[in-house]
Amino acid sequence: MAYLTQVELERLNFKHLGKDVKISDRASLDKCHLMSIGDQSRIDDFCAVSGAVNIGRNVHIAVHCSITASHDAVTLGDFSGLAFACHVFSSSDDYSGESLTNPTIPTKFKQIISAPVVIGKHTIVGAGSIIFPGVNLGEGTSIGAGAIVTKSTEPWGIYVGSPARRVKERSKKLLELENEFLRDFPYEED
Repeated sequence: MAYLTQVELERLNFKHLGKDVKISDRASLDKCHLMSIGDQSRIDDFCAVSGAVNIGRNVHIAVHCSITASHDAVTLGDFSGLAFACHVFSSSDDYSGESLTNPTIPTKFKQIISAPVVIGKHTIVGAGSIIFPGVNLGEGTSIGAGAIVTKSTEPWGIYVGSPARRVKERSKKLLELENEFLRDFPYEED
């Protein structure tokens, strides 16, 4: 995987760009002036990221993911990640039949459902999952592969299915590992 150079990253005019950020040269980014990306985060090949997307430190967005923050922001907390082919939307057309849909239709004929999305610190979203507008994934949440998440989650739960439902508690051992990691690899602020 080839990454954009530091000069190429700086030319994109991010709202905030952390240190050691890696973005594939095959990713598609739109409205970078609204995006913040924390230290040591990575966006892989064939991802599409658009709008007010706030990415914490040590976040990984795997290949073929899309994050669309058309009207409201999408936030990914520190140490969170999206596995292969996840999709996160902060807005969506109304599919009830009460309005027309798709981007070729003028706004006056559409009803947009829009609300911020928050993916908490240490949250991992499994391959092929979809996160809908207004969802807040609590800290430490684990979303199983292929889940459709339409409602917010409680912290430190493991959720699976369509719609996603909590099946058990997630271990907090990774909090000890985070502390050890931060001790072993301190990152100096400018």
